[in-house]
Amino acid sequence: MTGSDVSPSFRLAYVPGVTPAKWVRIWNERQPDVPLTLHTVSAAEAADVLRDGGADAGFVRLPIDRTALSAIPLYTETTVVIVPKDHVVAAVDEVSADDLADEIVLHPLDDVLEWERRPGLPANERPATTEDAVELVAAGIGVLVVPQSLARLHHRKDLTYRPVSDAPESRVALSWPEDATTDLVEDFIGIVRGRTVNSSRGRTQAQQKEQKDKRPEAAGGARRKPSGAGKPGSGKSGAGKGARGGGGTARAKSGKPTAKRGKPKRRS
Repeated sequence: MTGSDVSPSFRLAYVPGVTPAKWVRIWNERQPDVPLTLHTVSAAEAADVLRDGGADAGFVRLPIDRTALSAIPLYTETTVVIVPKDHVVAAVDEVSADDLADEIVLHPLDDVLEWERRPGLPANERPATTEDAVELVAAGIGVLVVPQSLARLHHRKDLTYRPVSDAPESRVALSWPEDATTDLVEDFIGIVRGRTVNSSRGRTQAQQKEQKDKRPEAAGGARRKPSGAGKPGSGKSGAGKGARGGGGTARAKSGKPTAKRGKPKRRS
């Protein structure tokens, strides 16, 4: 952005299944003056959105075309198979790809898993989306293998899911354009990596330094401001001047001379 009159903002893209709420909350606490906007993008288009400047950073699924993009892998998801609740798979804790050999395994066009050899039997047609495939599972047409977060995203009361022990896994990463690693991007990287506010880089740290630099000036100004100095009786310095420069003995309210300091009265 250019121009000091333009308010900064941060655009965050994320693919279905990723839940950025925790990081967004921390951002809003640390950067209340920089609004963060969320944009949902498909896994297939996420890299192009970042390269084209449609977002400052994004949560993507690996692998992606890393041309002109930086990426930090964050976590790997468990792969599960979605089945009807009365399906035989629902009776076990875990299955293998071979256990699905006789099942129709749906393969949506937006599948995010990298299969060397897909399990089960192919359907007559490929569903357009994962959401469409889930509807077909509910209708008893077949089963669906997806990352666990997508099974949760498309949860239905009549469906359940179980881990698939030897299926490929999906890795989630934070990605951003290499030539646009701004202070705001650095701040968000720090949040995702769990840095504290004092260790965060970029704009937040610069703001803290600026505020720290201003504090001594304010404190110094308060110390330079006189606080009753030079007025007899208004403070320690005033009292001292009065005692030294008053030209006589300090007197109490009664008008009688007071005892001199350092000479206590003799006891009888």
